[in-house]
Amino acid sequence: MSDQRTLTLYHAPNTRSSATLALLEELKAPHELHVLNMKAGEQRGRAYLAVNPMGKVPAIRHGDVLVTEQVAITIYLADLYSEAGLAPSIGDRLRGPYLRWLVYYAACFEPAVVDRAAQREPASVRMSPYGDFDTVMKTLAEQLGAGPFILGDRFTAADVLWGTGLSWTIAFQLVPALTVFTDYVSRINARPGVARARARDAALAAAQEVTEAG
Repeated sequence: MSDQRTLTLYHAPNTRSSATLALLEELKAPHELHVLNMKAGEQRGRAYLAVNPMGKVPAIRHGDVLVTEQVAITIYLADLYSEAGLAPSIGDRLRGPYLRWLVYYAACFEPAVVDRAAQREPASVRMSPYGDFDTVMKTLAEQLGAGPFILGDRFTAADVLWGTGLSWTIAFQLVPALTVFTDYVSRINARPGVARARARDAALAAAQEVTEAG
C-alpha cells in the first residue's frame, strides 16, 4: 500500500464490525483497534457519536478520511489494499457482479432478515426495497450454488462480508440453514484470516466480560 497513514477500526466484538476485522486480517492490513463496549453503551457516548452519529459499528478512520457503513468500508479497504487481490478492479468483468453482491447484502438481505426477525409485515412488493424474504433467500442460494464463492471460483472481500453475515444469521435461526449456506459458511470460516479475527473477537469479548464482572 502506498499510503501508510494510520488505519483505525472502531470495533465491538461480536457485531457487524467483526466482518471488517476479518477483512483486515484477510488483507493483512496494519491497523489499530478502538474497541467499544456495546453493553456499557459506549457507542452512544458523545465521543463515538462524533465519529458515527448513528452510534453503529464499524467505522474506520484512515488519516483524515472517515468511512462508515459496512459495505462502504468493505469497498474502501479492498480497493485500498488492492495488492491483496480481494477486489476486482475497474475494467475487470467481475467488478460489476462484485459490487452487485456487496450492495445486495445491505439493500436486500439485511432488511429482509430484520423484518423477519422483528416479526413485522414487510412493505408491499411494489414498495419493499428487497421484494420478499423467500425470493431474497432463493436468489442468494442459487448464486452460492454455483460456488465455491459468491463470484464462482474467485474469493473476494464480498465473501468475508457474506460469510460472516450468514454465520451469525444462521446461528440465530434468522436464515434457513440450507446446505448451500452452511457449506459456504464453513469454507469462509476455515480461512486463516477469518479464523484469526474470530479468535481476536473471542478474546476481546472475554476481556469485556471480565471488566463488567469486576
